[in-house]
Amino acid sequence: MIREYKTIQEVNGPLMVVRKVEGVTFDELAEIELKDGTTRRCKVLEVNGDNAVVQLFESSAGINLRDSKVRFLGHPLELGVSGDMLGRVFNGMGRPIDGGPDILAEEHRDINGLPMNPAARDYPNEFIQTGISTIDGLNTLVRGQKLPIFSGSGLPHANLAAQIARQARVLGGEASKFAVVFAAIGITFEESDFFVQEFRRTGAIDRTVLFTNLANDPAVERIATPRMALTAAEYLAFEKDMHVLVILTDITNYAEALREVSAAKKEVPGRRGYPGYLYTDLATMYERAGRRLGMKGSITMIPILTMPEDDKTHPIPDLTGYITEGQIILSRDLYRKGVNPPVDVLPSLSRLKDKGIGVGKTREDHSGTMNQLFAAYSTGKETKELMSILGEAALSPLDLQYAKFADEFEQRYVTQGLDENRSIDETLDLGWELLSILPSAELKRIKSELIEKYLPKKEG
Repeated sequence: MIREYKTIQEVNGPLMVVRKVEGVTFDELAEIELKDGTTRRCKVLEVNGDNAVVQLFESSAGINLRDSKVRFLGHPLELGVSGDMLGRVFNGMGRPIDGGPDILAEEHRDINGLPMNPAARDYPNEFIQTGISTIDGLNTLVRGQKLPIFSGSGLPHANLAAQIARQARVLGGEASKFAVVFAAIGITFEESDFFVQEFRRTGAIDRTVLFTNLANDPAVERIATPRMALTAAEYLAFEKDMHVLVILTDITNYAEALREVSAAKKEVPGRRGYPGYLYTDLATMYERAGRRLGMKGSITMIPILTMPEDDKTHPIPDLTGYITEGQIILSRDLYRKGVNPPVDVLPSLSRLKDKGIGVGKTREDHSGTMNQLFAAYSTGKETKELMSILGEAALSPLDLQYAKFADEFEQRYVTQGLDENRSIDETLDLGWELLSILPSAELKRIKSELIEKYLPKKEG
Protein backbone atom coordinates (compact mmCIF):
# COMPACT_ATOMS: atom_id res chain seq x y z
CA MET A 1 0.00 0.00 0.00
CA ILE A 2 1.30 3.46 -0.94
CA ARG A 3 1.53 5.72 2.12
CA GLU A 4 1.39 9.51 2.08
CA TYR A 5 3.64 11.65 4.26
CA LYS A 6 3.03 15.25 5.34
CA THR A 7 6.39 15.44 7.10
CA ILE A 8 8.44 17.59 4.72
CA GLN A 9 11.06 19.21 6.92
CA GLU A 10 12.81 21.52 4.46
CA VAL A 11 13.23 22.39 0.80
CA ASN A 12 16.67 23.53 -0.36
CA GLY A 13 16.79 24.24 -4.09
CA PRO A 14 16.00 20.94 -5.89
CA LEU A 15 16.44 18.91 -2.67
CA MET A 16 13.79 18.11 -0.10
CA VAL A 17 14.03 16.34 3.29
CA VAL A 18 11.10 14.12 4.38
CA ARG A 19 11.06 12.87 7.99
CA LYS A 20 9.60 9.74 9.65
CA VAL A 21 9.47 7.58 6.52
CA GLU A 22 9.29 3.77 6.49
CA GLY A 23 10.44 1.22 3.90
CA VAL A 24 11.84 3.84 1.52
CA THR A 25 14.82 2.79 -0.66
CA PHE A 26 17.57 4.56 -2.61
CA ASP A 27 16.57 5.71 -6.14
CA GLU A 28 12.86 5.09 -5.45
CA LEU A 29 10.46 7.27 -7.40
CA ALA A 30 8.12 9.60 -5.48
CA GLU A 31 5.41 12.18 -6.12
CA ILE A 32 4.77 15.39 -4.25
CA GLU A 33 1.18 16.67 -4.33
CA LEU A 34 0.69 20.41 -3.80
CA LYS A 35 -2.29 22.11 -2.16
CA ASP A 36 -3.92 22.80 -5.56
CA GLY A 37 -3.74 19.09 -6.53
CA THR A 38 -0.86 19.34 -9.00
CA THR A 39 1.89 16.72 -8.70
CA ARG A 40 5.62 16.83 -9.31
CA ARG A 41 7.93 13.84 -9.59
CA CYS A 42 11.07 13.31 -7.57
CA LYS A 43 13.44 10.49 -6.62
CA VAL A 44 15.18 9.37 -3.42
CA LEU A 45 18.84 10.37 -3.31
CA GLU A 46 19.66 9.26 0.22
CA VAL A 47 18.06 7.47 3.17
CA ASN A 48 19.41 8.08 6.67
CA GLY A 49 17.45 6.31 9.39
CA ASP A 50 13.85 7.49 8.99
CA ASN A 51 14.84 10.60 7.00
CA ALA A 52 14.84 10.63 3.19
CA VAL A 53 16.50 13.19 0.91
CA VAL A 54 14.63 13.45 -2.39
CA GLN A 55 15.42 15.43 -5.51
CA LEU A 56 12.75 17.09 -7.62
CA PHE A 57 12.65 16.61 -11.37
CA GLU A 58 10.94 20.00 -11.65
CA SER A 59 11.06 23.36 -9.89
CA SER A 60 10.54 23.57 -6.12
CA ALA A 61 8.71 26.90 -6.45
CA GLY A 62 5.32 27.00 -4.74
CA ILE A 63 5.85 24.04 -2.39
CA ASN A 64 4.25 24.73 0.97
CA LEU A 65 5.76 22.47 3.65
CA ARG A 66 2.54 22.24 5.71
CA ASP A 67 0.08 21.53 2.89
CA SER A 68 2.14 19.32 0.56
CA LYS A 69 2.06 15.50 0.60
CA VAL A 70 4.71 13.03 -0.55
CA ARG A 71 3.99 9.52 -1.91
CA PHE A 72 6.78 6.97 -2.42
CA LEU A 73 5.82 4.72 -5.35
CA GLY A 74 7.86 1.62 -4.44
CA HIS A 75 9.86 1.40 -7.69
CA PRO A 76 12.70 3.34 -9.36
CA LEU A 77 12.37 5.48 -12.48
CA GLU A 78 11.18 3.23 -15.33
CA LEU A 79 10.85 3.41 -19.10
CA GLY A 80 8.02 1.76 -21.00
CA VAL A 81 9.68 -0.07 -23.91
CA SER A 82 8.26 -1.36 -27.18
CA GLY A 83 9.29 -1.92 -30.79
CA ASP A 84 7.12 1.11 -31.62
CA MET A 85 9.80 3.38 -30.11
CA LEU A 86 11.65 3.40 -33.45
CA GLY A 87 10.96 6.61 -35.35
CA ARG A 88 9.89 8.51 -32.21
CA VAL A 89 11.27 11.53 -30.31
CA PHE A 90 11.19 11.59 -26.50
CA ASN A 91 12.25 14.07 -23.84
CA GLY A 92 14.85 13.19 -21.22
CA MET A 93 12.25 11.46 -19.05
CA GLY A 94 10.99 9.18 -21.82
CA ARG A 95 7.79 11.07 -22.68
CA PRO A 96 6.96 11.49 -26.42
CA ILE A 97 7.41 15.09 -27.64
CA ASP A 98 6.86 14.57 -31.37
CA GLY A 99 3.09 15.03 -31.28
CA GLY A 100 2.47 11.28 -31.65
CA PRO A 101 0.52 9.03 -29.26
CA ASP A 102 1.99 7.55 -26.10
CA ILE A 103 3.89 4.29 -26.50
CA LEU A 104 1.92 1.13 -25.68
CA ALA A 105 4.62 -0.44 -23.54
CA GLU A 106 5.30 -4.17 -23.78
CA GLU A 107 7.08 -3.89 -20.42
CA HIS A 108 8.43 -1.29 -17.99
CA ARG A 109 12.15 -1.44 -17.20
CA ASP A 110 14.26 0.10 -14.44
CA ILE A 111 16.42 2.66 -16.29
CA ASN A 112 19.44 1.99 -14.04
CA GLY A 113 19.90 -1.48 -15.51
CA LEU A 114 23.10 -3.39 -14.78
CA PRO A 115 26.56 -3.32 -16.37
CA MET A 116 27.14 -6.41 -18.50
CA ASN A 117 28.73 -9.33 -16.64
CA PRO A 118 32.26 -9.82 -18.08
CA ALA A 119 31.73 -13.61 -18.04
CA ALA A 120 28.63 -13.17 -20.25
CA ARG A 121 30.36 -10.96 -22.83
CA ASP A 122 31.08 -12.08 -26.36
CA TYR A 123 34.18 -10.61 -28.04
CA PRO A 124 33.48 -7.71 -30.46
CA ASN A 125 34.78 -8.69 -33.90
CA GLU A 126 32.32 -7.52 -36.58
CA PHE A 127 32.70 -4.37 -38.66
CA ILE A 128 30.29 -1.41 -38.51
CA GLN A 129 30.46 0.99 -41.47
CA THR A 130 29.99 4.66 -40.54
CA GLY A 131 30.71 5.99 -44.04
CA ILE A 132 33.47 8.22 -42.60
CA SER A 133 36.95 7.33 -43.88
CA THR A 134 38.95 8.35 -40.80
CA ILE A 135 36.85 5.97 -38.69
CA ASP A 136 36.23 3.09 -41.13
CA GLY A 137 39.69 3.05 -42.65
CA LEU A 138 41.94 3.94 -39.71
CA ASN A 139 40.03 3.63 -36.40
CA THR A 140 37.50 0.97 -37.26
CA LEU A 141 34.33 0.70 -35.18
CA VAL A 142 33.51 -2.87 -34.18
CA ARG A 143 30.08 -4.20 -33.18
CA GLY A 144 29.84 -4.15 -29.37
CA GLN A 145 32.65 -1.59 -28.91
CA LYS A 146 32.69 1.64 -26.87
CA LEU A 147 34.49 4.28 -28.97
CA PRO A 148 34.23 7.86 -27.63
CA ILE A 149 34.78 11.07 -29.60
CA PHE A 150 36.81 13.72 -27.75
CA SER A 151 35.91 17.16 -29.06
CA GLY A 152 36.37 20.77 -27.98
CA SER A 153 34.02 23.67 -27.51
CA GLY A 154 32.99 25.08 -30.90
CA LEU A 155 34.14 22.07 -32.93
CA PRO A 156 31.56 20.41 -35.23
CA HIS A 157 30.94 17.27 -33.15
CA ALA A 158 27.15 17.71 -33.51
CA ASN A 159 27.47 17.44 -37.30
CA LEU A 160 29.72 14.40 -36.95
CA ALA A 161 27.26 12.75 -34.53
CA ALA A 162 24.35 13.35 -36.91
CA GLN A 163 26.37 12.04 -39.87
CA ILE A 164 27.32 8.83 -38.04
CA ALA A 165 23.71 8.31 -36.92
CA ARG A 166 22.47 8.74 -40.52
CA GLN A 167 25.10 6.66 -42.29
CA ALA A 168 26.09 3.87 -39.88
CA ARG A 169 25.10 0.35 -40.86
CA VAL A 170 26.18 -3.26 -40.61
CA LEU A 171 27.11 -5.05 -43.83
CA GLY A 172 25.59 -8.26 -45.13
CA GLY A 173 22.24 -9.88 -44.41
CA GLU A 174 21.71 -8.23 -41.03
CA ALA A 175 21.53 -4.68 -42.38
CA SER A 176 17.77 -4.51 -41.78
CA LYS A 177 18.26 -5.32 -38.08
CA PHE A 178 20.23 -2.12 -37.41
CA ALA A 179 18.94 0.74 -35.22
CA VAL A 180 20.30 3.95 -33.69
CA VAL A 181 19.47 5.24 -30.21
CA PHE A 182 20.49 8.89 -30.00
CA ALA A 183 20.58 10.76 -26.68
CA ALA A 184 21.22 14.52 -26.73
CA ILE A 185 22.11 15.63 -23.19
CA GLY A 186 21.97 19.24 -22.01
CA ILE A 187 21.81 20.79 -25.49
CA THR A 188 20.14 23.99 -26.71
CA PHE A 189 16.77 24.01 -28.44
CA GLU A 190 18.48 24.90 -31.75
CA GLU A 191 20.73 21.84 -31.51
CA SER A 192 17.78 19.62 -30.60
CA ASP A 193 15.80 20.93 -33.58
CA PHE A 194 18.84 20.39 -35.84
CA PHE A 195 19.06 16.69 -34.91
CA VAL A 196 15.32 16.08 -35.32
CA GLN A 197 15.10 17.89 -38.68
CA GLU A 198 18.31 16.25 -39.96
CA PHE A 199 17.04 12.75 -39.20
CA ARG A 200 13.65 13.51 -40.76
CA ARG A 201 15.23 15.06 -43.87
CA THR A 202 17.26 11.95 -44.62
CA GLY A 203 14.70 9.36 -43.48
CA ALA A 204 17.08 8.09 -40.77
CA ILE A 205 14.39 8.83 -38.16
CA ASP A 206 12.59 5.59 -39.16
CA ARG A 207 15.30 3.46 -37.54
CA THR A 208 16.18 5.92 -34.74
CA VAL A 209 14.98 6.42 -31.16
CA LEU A 210 15.76 10.01 -30.16
CA PHE A 211 15.95 11.33 -26.58
CA THR A 212 16.53 15.07 -26.13
CA ASN A 213 17.30 16.78 -22.83
CA LEU A 214 17.55 20.57 -23.09
CA ALA A 215 19.96 22.84 -21.24
CA ASN A 216 17.12 24.42 -19.23
CA ASP A 217 15.78 21.05 -18.02
CA PRO A 218 16.56 20.02 -14.42
CA ALA A 219 19.96 18.47 -13.65
CA VAL A 220 18.42 15.25 -12.34
CA GLU A 221 16.66 14.74 -15.70
CA ARG A 222 20.05 15.12 -17.41
CA ILE A 223 21.37 12.26 -15.28
CA ALA A 224 18.39 10.08 -16.29
CA THR A 225 18.55 10.76 -20.08
CA PRO A 226 21.50 8.51 -21.08
CA ARG A 227 20.08 5.72 -18.91
CA MET A 228 16.73 6.05 -20.68
CA ALA A 229 18.58 5.66 -24.00
CA LEU A 230 20.54 2.62 -22.82
CA THR A 231 17.38 0.97 -21.48
CA ALA A 232 15.73 1.38 -24.90
CA ALA A 233 18.90 0.04 -26.57
CA GLU A 234 19.03 -3.04 -24.31
CA TYR A 235 15.43 -3.85 -25.14
CA LEU A 236 15.96 -3.52 -28.92
CA ALA A 237 19.26 -5.45 -28.83
CA PHE A 238 18.48 -8.34 -26.50
CA GLU A 239 14.70 -8.70 -26.94
CA LYS A 240 14.34 -7.74 -30.62
CA ASP A 241 17.76 -9.11 -31.77
CA MET A 242 18.81 -5.80 -33.32
CA HIS A 243 22.28 -4.29 -33.68
CA VAL A 244 22.00 -0.95 -31.90
CA LEU A 245 24.36 2.00 -32.12
CA VAL A 246 24.01 4.30 -29.10
CA ILE A 247 25.26 7.88 -29.54
CA LEU A 248 25.44 10.01 -26.37
CA THR A 249 26.22 13.73 -26.74
CA ASP A 250 27.41 15.52 -24.65
CA ILE A 251 28.84 13.50 -21.73
CA THR A 252 30.44 16.69 -20.34
CA ASN A 253 26.95 18.12 -19.71
CA TYR A 254 26.05 14.88 -17.93
CA ALA A 255 29.13 15.11 -15.67
CA GLU A 256 28.37 18.77 -14.89
CA ALA A 257 24.85 17.75 -13.77
CA LEU A 258 26.38 15.03 -11.60
CA ARG A 259 28.67 17.63 -10.01
CA GLU A 260 25.70 19.95 -9.42
CA VAL A 261 23.73 17.23 -7.65
CA SER A 262 26.78 16.20 -5.62
CA ALA A 263 27.34 19.80 -4.48
CA ALA A 264 23.67 20.13 -3.49
CA LYS A 265 24.08 17.01 -1.32
CA LYS A 266 27.19 18.60 0.26
CA GLU A 267 29.39 15.65 -0.69
CA VAL A 268 33.18 15.93 -0.46
CA PRO A 269 34.38 16.88 -3.97
CA GLY A 270 37.10 15.05 -5.89
CA ARG A 271 39.25 16.24 -8.82
CA ARG A 272 38.13 19.62 -10.23
CA GLY A 273 35.05 19.55 -7.99
CA TYR A 274 33.57 16.42 -9.60
CA PRO A 275 32.31 13.73 -7.20
CA GLY A 276 34.80 11.02 -6.23
CA TYR A 277 32.51 8.37 -7.77
CA LEU A 278 32.58 9.92 -11.29
CA TYR A 279 34.59 6.95 -12.64
CA THR A 280 32.14 4.42 -11.16
CA ASP A 281 29.14 6.38 -12.40
CA LEU A 282 30.46 6.62 -15.97
CA ALA A 283 31.36 2.92 -15.91
CA THR A 284 27.79 1.94 -14.95
CA MET A 285 26.70 3.55 -18.25
CA TYR A 286 29.53 2.60 -20.59
CA GLU A 287 29.68 -1.03 -19.47
CA ARG A 288 26.07 -1.61 -20.53
CA ALA A 289 27.32 -1.75 -24.14
CA GLY A 290 28.64 -4.90 -25.73
CA ARG A 291 27.64 -8.32 -27.04
CA ARG A 292 26.23 -11.13 -24.90
CA LEU A 293 27.02 -14.80 -25.34
CA GLY A 294 24.12 -16.61 -26.95
CA MET A 295 22.39 -13.36 -28.02
CA LYS A 296 22.05 -12.20 -31.61
CA GLY A 297 21.81 -8.48 -30.86
CA SER A 298 24.54 -6.05 -29.80
CA ILE A 299 25.00 -2.55 -28.37
CA THR A 300 27.78 -0.38 -29.78
CA MET A 301 28.38 2.98 -28.09
CA ILE A 302 29.82 6.30 -29.24
CA PRO A 303 29.89 8.76 -26.32
CA ILE A 304 30.80 12.29 -27.41
CA LEU A 305 32.30 14.78 -24.97
CA THR A 306 33.76 18.28 -25.17
CA MET A 307 37.06 18.51 -23.33
CA PRO A 308 37.07 21.65 -21.14
CA GLU A 309 39.90 23.91 -22.44
CA ASP A 310 40.82 21.10 -24.91
CA ASP A 311 42.52 19.32 -21.99
CA LYS A 312 42.83 15.54 -22.46
CA THR A 313 43.89 15.16 -18.81
CA HIS A 314 40.59 16.65 -17.55
CA PRO A 315 38.71 14.09 -15.38
CA ILE A 316 35.90 13.51 -17.91
CA PRO A 317 38.02 12.48 -20.97
CA ASP A 318 40.65 10.93 -18.68
CA LEU A 319 38.21 8.57 -16.95
CA THR A 320 36.27 7.91 -20.16
CA GLY A 321 39.54 6.81 -21.81
CA TYR A 322 40.14 4.26 -19.04
CA ILE A 323 36.73 2.64 -19.45
CA THR A 324 36.35 2.63 -23.24
CA GLU A 325 38.27 0.96 -26.08
CA GLY A 326 40.01 3.90 -27.72
CA GLN A 327 39.08 7.44 -28.72
CA ILE A 328 38.53 9.62 -31.80
CA ILE A 329 40.04 13.07 -31.19
CA LEU A 330 38.94 16.22 -33.04
CA SER A 331 41.62 18.85 -33.71
CA ARG A 332 41.16 22.62 -33.46
CA ASP A 333 44.19 23.18 -35.74
CA LEU A 334 42.68 21.04 -38.52
CA TYR A 335 39.33 22.82 -38.11
CA ARG A 336 41.06 26.20 -38.57
CA LYS A 337 42.64 24.84 -41.78
CA GLY A 338 39.17 24.02 -43.15
CA VAL A 339 39.42 20.24 -42.65
CA ASN A 340 36.00 18.88 -41.76
CA PRO A 341 35.40 16.60 -39.88
CA PRO A 342 38.67 17.65 -38.17
CA VAL A 343 39.66 14.17 -36.97
CA ASP A 344 43.22 14.16 -35.60
CA VAL A 345 44.31 10.81 -37.01
CA LEU A 346 47.61 10.22 -35.19
CA PRO A 347 46.47 10.38 -31.52
CA SER A 348 43.13 8.72 -32.33
CA LEU A 349 42.88 5.01 -31.59
CA SER A 350 40.47 2.11 -31.83
CA ARG A 351 41.83 -0.72 -29.69
CA LEU A 352 39.59 -3.31 -31.37
CA LYS A 353 40.14 -2.26 -35.00
CA ASP A 354 42.26 -5.31 -35.81
CA LYS A 355 39.36 -7.60 -34.84
CA GLY A 356 36.85 -6.10 -37.29
CA ILE A 357 38.85 -5.93 -40.51
CA GLY A 358 40.25 -8.31 -43.10
CA VAL A 359 38.92 -11.00 -45.42
CA GLY A 360 35.18 -11.61 -44.96
CA LYS A 361 34.74 -8.43 -42.91
CA THR A 362 36.17 -5.56 -44.97
CA ARG A 363 38.95 -6.43 -47.46
CA GLU A 364 42.26 -8.28 -47.44
CA ASP A 365 44.31 -5.09 -47.90
CA HIS A 366 42.70 -3.16 -45.02
CA SER A 367 45.30 -3.85 -42.32
CA GLY A 368 48.29 -3.10 -44.55
CA THR A 369 46.91 0.13 -46.02
CA MET A 370 45.83 1.33 -42.55
CA ASN A 371 49.33 0.88 -41.12
CA GLN A 372 50.98 2.41 -44.18
CA LEU A 373 48.70 5.48 -44.16
CA PHE A 374 49.46 6.07 -40.46
CA ALA A 375 53.20 5.77 -41.07
CA ALA A 376 53.21 7.95 -44.20
CA TYR A 377 51.07 10.68 -42.63
CA SER A 378 53.28 10.72 -39.54
CA THR A 379 56.40 11.09 -41.69
CA GLY A 380 54.69 13.75 -43.80
CA LYS A 381 53.76 15.79 -40.70
CA GLU A 382 57.35 15.63 -39.42
CA THR A 383 58.61 16.71 -42.84
CA LYS A 384 56.26 19.72 -42.89
CA GLU A 385 57.49 20.78 -39.44
CA LEU A 386 61.08 20.51 -40.71
CA MET A 387 60.12 22.55 -43.79
CA SER A 388 58.75 25.36 -41.61
CA ILE A 389 62.12 25.55 -39.80
CA LEU A 390 64.68 24.94 -42.57
CA GLY A 391 62.73 25.95 -45.67
CA GLU A 392 61.69 23.90 -48.69
CA ALA A 393 65.15 24.05 -50.30
CA ALA A 394 66.64 21.94 -47.50
CA LEU A 395 64.36 18.97 -48.23
CA SER A 396 65.11 16.01 -50.50
CA PRO A 397 62.76 15.03 -53.36
CA LEU A 398 61.44 12.15 -51.19
CA ASP A 399 60.77 14.57 -48.31
CA LEU A 400 58.76 16.76 -50.66
CA GLN A 401 56.70 13.75 -51.75
CA TYR A 402 55.89 12.98 -48.10
CA ALA A 403 54.93 16.61 -47.49
CA LYS A 404 52.64 16.49 -50.54
CA PHE A 405 51.14 13.22 -49.24
CA ALA A 406 50.33 14.81 -45.84
CA ASP A 407 48.53 17.75 -47.53
CA GLU A 408 46.59 15.49 -49.93
CA PHE A 409 45.71 13.12 -47.08
CA GLU A 410 44.13 15.94 -45.05
CA GLN A 411 42.32 17.49 -48.01
CA ARG A 412 41.00 14.30 -49.63
CA TYR A 413 40.92 11.49 -47.04
CA VAL A 414 40.16 13.32 -43.76
CA THR A 415 37.98 16.04 -45.31
CA GLN A 416 34.53 14.74 -46.14
CA GLY A 417 31.19 16.35 -46.96
CA LEU A 418 28.32 16.22 -44.46
CA ASP A 419 26.29 14.08 -46.85
CA GLU A 420 29.25 12.12 -48.26
CA ASN A 421 28.80 8.46 -47.38
CA ARG A 422 31.87 6.45 -48.43
CA SER A 423 31.68 2.68 -48.54
CA ILE A 424 34.62 0.75 -47.09
CA ASP A 425 35.75 -0.12 -50.65
CA GLU A 426 35.74 3.58 -51.62
CA THR A 427 37.75 4.42 -48.48
CA LEU A 428 40.35 1.71 -49.17
CA ASP A 429 40.63 2.67 -52.86
CA LEU A 430 41.13 6.33 -51.86
CA GLY A 431 43.91 5.21 -49.51
CA TRP A 432 45.68 3.40 -52.35
CA GLU A 433 45.26 6.45 -54.60
CA LEU A 434 47.02 8.62 -51.99
CA LEU A 435 49.76 6.04 -51.40
CA SER A 436 50.55 6.15 -55.14
CA ILE A 437 52.01 9.65 -54.48
CA LEU A 438 54.94 7.88 -52.80
CA PRO A 439 57.47 5.57 -54.52
CA SER A 440 56.34 1.94 -54.23
CA ALA A 441 59.66 1.15 -52.49
CA GLU A 442 58.43 3.24 -49.52
CA LEU A 443 55.36 1.02 -49.00
CA LYS A 444 57.13 -1.27 -46.53
CA ARG A 445 54.10 -2.16 -44.43
CA ILE A 446 52.06 -3.79 -47.21
CA LYS A 447 52.66 -7.20 -48.75
CA SER A 448 54.13 -7.03 -52.26
CA GLU A 449 51.29 -9.09 -53.77
CA LEU A 450 48.73 -6.58 -52.41
CA ILE A 451 50.74 -3.67 -53.82
CA GLU A 452 50.73 -5.42 -57.18
CA LYS A 453 46.99 -6.03 -56.99
CA TYR A 454 45.68 -2.70 -55.64
CA LEU A 455 48.22 0.11 -56.21
CA PRO A 456 47.08 2.29 -59.17
CA LYS A 457 49.52 2.06 -62.06
CA LYS A 458 51.21 5.36 -62.85
CA GLU A 459 50.79 6.51 -66.44
CA GLY A 460 53.88 6.81 -68.58
